[in-house]
Amino acid sequence: MKVTVRYFASVREALGTGSETVETGASDLAALRDELIARGEPHSSALARGKAVRMALDQVMSAESAVLREGQEVAFFPPVTGG
Repeated sequence: MKVTVRYFASVREALGTGSETVETGASDLAALRDELIARGEPHSSALARGKAVRMALDQVMSAESAVLREGQEVAFFPPVTGG
């Protein structure tokens, strides 16, 4: 299936792109993140399991267990703080 993946803030800077269309066999957000990490650098550093990375599915904050469906939009971004 194809999904649109958007990257924000430091994740976007590390990857050098703001979005891409990804062909994936992932069933949920965790599996998609793992597929992207498996691509190697720079994805493996930007999305590494030890890093705090938030995810949204169709613009709604989501847990890694959220199920993926054809045509959805996934966003990866670092935690945001305000002041």
